[in-house]
Amino acid sequence: MPPVLSSPMSFSAWEMFVNAGPVVRGVMLVLVACSLVTWTILIAKTIELLLARRQLHGAAATLEACTSVMEAADGAPVCRIARTLLMAVLSERDHSHDIAGDAEGVKERTVLHLERLEAAEGRRFMRGTGLLATIGATAPFIGLFGTVWGIMTAFTGIAASRATSLAVVAPGIAEALLATALGLVAAIPAVVIYNHIMRQSAGCRAQVADLTALVMRLVSRDLGRAAQGGRVLGGYTVHDARAAAE
Repeated sequence: MPPVLSSPMSFSAWEMFVNAGPVVRGVMLVLVACSLVTWTILIAKTIELLLARRQLHGAAATLEACTSVMEAADGAPVCRIARTLLMAVLSERDHSHDIAGDAEGVKERTVLHLERLEAAEGRRFMRGTGLLATIGATAPFIGLFGTVWGIMTAFTGIAASRATSLAVVAPGIAEALLATALGLVAAIPAVVIYNHIMRQSAGCRAQVADLTALVMRLVSRDLGRAAQGGRVLGGYTVHDARAAAE
């Protein structure tokens, strides 16, 4: 009579997850959650940055064609950032209406206001990247913790059963190593996606800086016209010293 062969043991990821201990299983669930968060951030940030780049490009073209701040404000650019910058300029104009002959002061205060807004937009573009960096840095160690714990559990089971055959050792070791594999699966995409989003965010920040420069060019142009005419132009009042002396 031929010997009866035992069925091969299943080493699928699901079987190893189900047969793992509670600690290793919890580590695996944490790593799967980290991976889901990583891909969710990628999708959300890709859509956000793509729309922002398109809007910033269109707003830059609109501001390039304008000749004054009021013309740009009346045009009401679709880009939220451009509207925010223009509203900041008009707000500073309203707060400085009672200061005569202070063109340089107005320009300086406007620059400070726009720089703050530019920095705030830069921080907004970077949202989510800190979480990606954390996942990329810690996921391998979380997986390693699961592996170490699983190997300790496997050796404890071997000692308790007093069996040293491969059939006894292999399942526990495989389950433990799956935690390390999941840690790498979570960490490697997180690092790659982090670098990708950082590059895209840098491009958007450069576009915001370009938009700020275009707005300041309109401010400077309005102040220059007002200084030459000694009159109100674009909401700015600048007295011509020579006309006053006459």
